Amino acid sequence: MSESGIHTHAPHEEFVEEQAAHHPLSQWVAIFTALLAALGAIVSYQGSHLMNEVLLHKNEAVLQKAHATDQWNYYEAVSTKEHLMELARDLAPPERQAAISAKIQKYDQQKISIKRQAEALEQASLKADNESDRLNRPHTELARSLIFLQIAISLASITALTGRRWLFALAFASAAGGVGLWLMALVRMGM
Repeated sequence: MSESGIHTHAPHEEFVEEQAAHHPLSQWVAIFTALLAALGAIVSYQGSHLMNEVLLHKNEAVLQKAHATDQWNYYEAVSTKEHLMELARDLAPPERQAAISAKIQKYDQQKISIKRQAEALEQASLKADNESDRLNRPHTELARSLIFLQIAISLASITALTGRRWLFALAFASAAGGVGLWLMALVRMGM
């Protein structure tokens, strides 16, 4: 309001109000677009959060695989020592063979323990890798959902500019596809 008590509107405000009065579709498109943008933000957040979990499990799989590889290398080193001791036993004088045989037995027992650890680490790696793959499937659905929602927003924006109702129907169909994919992802995630 001005000092004289008269309220004036800026020219663009009058244009917007006039357009809204003549084109009620524009109001629906604006509400629809705002809702899709909010849903898109939620889907994007969920997708980012899920990708972090996918990567966390993938990293765990790689780490466990590296530990398993270390254990298998240790197994090979102990096997090499055992084979060298077997050769030494064959070449050693009879009075030293008993001591060498005891070392061979010690290496044989170590190999059993090392093998169990390596296999357990490989299983942990496989489990983490499988969990990463399981979580990646709903992530893909979330990404596709976001694409459909963004297409719907674009179509709605074009509808607002052109006033073509058939574009709004396409926007609605695209949004429905995006919501459907989002719900499928939520089911797969167990939510």
